[in-house]
Amino acid sequence: MIVLINPNSTVSMTDAMLRTARETVPTAEFEGWTSHDGPPAIQGAEDGKLAEGPLLQLVVKASDQGASAIIIGCFDDTALDAARDLAKCPVIGIGQAAYHLAAVAGRRFSVVTTLDISVPILEANIRSYGLAGQVGRVRASGVPVLALEQDTHGATDQIVAEIGKAARKDDVQSVVLGCGGMVDIKQRSPQPLGIRLIDGVRTAAVFASEL
Repeated sequence: MIVLINPNSTVSMTDAMLRTARETVPTAEFEGWTSHDGPPAIQGAEDGKLAEGPLLQLVVKASDQGASAIIIGCFDDTALDAARDLAKCPVIGIGQAAYHLAAVAGRRFSVVTTLDISVPILEANIRSYGLAGQVGRVRASGVPVLALEQDTHGATDQIVAEIGKAARKDDVQSVVLGCGGMVDIKQRSPQPLGIRLIDGVRTAAVFASEL
């Protein structure tokens, strides 16, 4: 059993990530857990801090129930190191998984995320993973996390436009979709010519199944 834990309290986001994981690796058994005591969305360091305690409680629960792997379903890789210290199984962050696949897939990659407040967190994570030299740019699309759920206010169009800018300006081979709520972007819009889109939920599902 692979447990995908959404550190925010938005159940529809958990459902979308779980569906994506099951479609990506249909031979694996996935469960999706929502942190009902977490914030509705994780946008910036303050939300991340609020999410940590309830998330880690779920990590311990999943580990104690015999999970073979745990996926942290937030692109900030919320409390990833602490979760690994607590769990008896591998714990994978969707951000870290996506970055490493992008690093293997080409010489350079960019990231398109939600709001400006998330950019410093993602940049710090990339540096900590030793991949800063392969990053073109971490770009904010200006789309709040929850706007992705219903594709409100042209959310998909804004994200795709930012992906296009990365493709034209950043000299990259891949663009990482920098939010767990972006799992449907690849279906909603065609990929920009010559650019590979990498989704962390799909990548983490594959990594977890291999582990």
